[in-house]
Amino acid sequence: MQAGQLRHKTVIQSPPSGQDDDGNPRTEWLLVSKPYAKKEDLSGRELFAAQAAQSEVTTRFRIRYRTGVTAKMRLLCDGVIYNIEAVLDRDGRKRELQLMCSSGLNNG
Repeated sequence: MQAGQLRHKTVIQSPPSGQDDDGNPRTEWLLVSKPYAKKEDLSGRELFAAQAAQSEVTTRFRIRYRTGVTAKMRLLCDGVIYNIEAVLDRDGRKRELQLMCSSGLNNG
């Protein structure tokens, strides 16, 4: 992957876990890394449920390979929260990860 294609600043976060000092469940997502990525919007759709229109976009982010990224994490880019649906190492050479993400329906 050429460095010039990695134009988007992203943040990968892991879900909150454990408890704070007072024994309450943690609510803040934890920073995992801040990789640069190539962003590719693949598809979009409009849904009408409960008389409310919602949209969902499927996006692929390509980043340099790193260990520990899972589908339980989320990615932030340009103020949008993306749920990571799948983490793919297409050629198995540990050079690039493709993060298949969705946004729009459940940004929590």
